[in-house]
Amino acid sequence: MDKREFKNKAYNELAKITKALGNPRRMEIIDLLAQGPFSVEKIAEQTSLSVANASQHLQVLKGARLVKISKKGNFIYYQLTNDKVFKAWRALRELGLDLNAEAEKLVNDFYRSGEKMDPVSIEELRQKISGQNVVILDVRPGEEYQHGHIKEATSIPIEDLAERINELPKGAEIIAYCRGPLCVYADEAVSLLREKGFDAKRLKEGYPDWKALGLPAE
Repeated sequence: MDKREFKNKAYNELAKITKALGNPRRMEIIDLLAQGPFSVEKIAEQTSLSVANASQHLQVLKGARLVKISKKGNFIYYQLTNDKVFKAWRALRELGLDLNAEAEKLVNDFYRSGEKMDPVSIEELRQKISGQNVVILDVRPGEEYQHGHIKEATSIPIEDLAERINELPKGAEIIAYCRGPLCVYADEAVSLLREKGFDAKRLKEGYPDWKALGLPAE
């Protein structure tokens, strides 16, 4: 094999990964699977895809070795192949928000709408934990919390928050988080909490970002 042939084959193989990631729905699936393993039916439900379309996207990701399958009894679950997949997606997401002015504006405008200004960064949350009366609130679905969560975070899924809001102390600052900066569960939680008189903000990033930085998790 000469040098040109070697380079062509190497770059062609690597391009399979970027091609698999070059689709907005597959990016969303990667974001979802960063929370833990899911069945194709659950992935379809969470991404508003048909089961058939979700399955097709998953096969592309599997072909690029970005996801793998595991079996529990008669059920098949999809999950990220390893932590490097999320780290690559996180780097791509941050690159896009840094270089794509329209994407950055879209996210920033959304955060500023409805009094959702100034989300808290991970570093800011770490400082708050060490020095203030703070409740960390995980508003993802319960099964995602069970897969892993920020240490000492309280789990109240967004669909249960209205009924369970009295479980939260009024005197504390509440920092709500969900899957990541493109997830809206935390924004919904902050709006509801503020309506009820709570001091609430959202964490800009999500649990997978926290975990990727090696911070305390359970």
